[in-house]
Amino acid sequence: MIDWIINLQLPPELLTFLIALLPISELRGAIPIGLGVFNMSVVSAFLFAWLGSIVPAFILVFGLGFISVTLSKYSKFFKRFFDWWFERTHKRFWQHHQNLGSLALVIFVAIPLPVTGVWTGSVAAFLFGVKKPKAVLLISLGSLIAGVVVTLIYLGVLSFFKFLI
Repeated sequence: MIDWIINLQLPPELLTFLIALLPISELRGAIPIGLGVFNMSVVSAFLFAWLGSIVPAFILVFGLGFISVTLSKYSKFFKRFFDWWFERTHKRFWQHHQNLGSLALVIFVAIPLPVTGVWTGSVAAFLFGVKKPKAVLLISLGSLIAGVVVTLIYLGVLSFFKFLI
């Protein structure tokens, strides 16, 4: 899917933004592509990737309840999908939430590992009833931290952690 997006004849800034929207890549994929493939400046790659990564937070935090209930009501596939996604996220996040409260959401999103980004953090915020504006703020902060970490890893400042991206 990312190859398809890269091959579009669109400005690198928009492509970086779109790659960051995807749940599989988020900004962990968008920043290295912006820097390495599109030769963007560090500031541009970081900014467009971060902005793209937080858009799903707004959509999911404010709309996931409605979306999941509506789609599950009309489709067994979506019912199974949302049940699986919610159960998986609950298992991964529950202990962290019990120990750290809302701070766990920032940390969970900030660690640039698979299935710990904005998408999963937004589902966790929904499942644990974090107030919507607070959830978006915490998720955005976590994404900002993840972006700094990914950028520093890519630039070689934190080269020990290069395996993360």
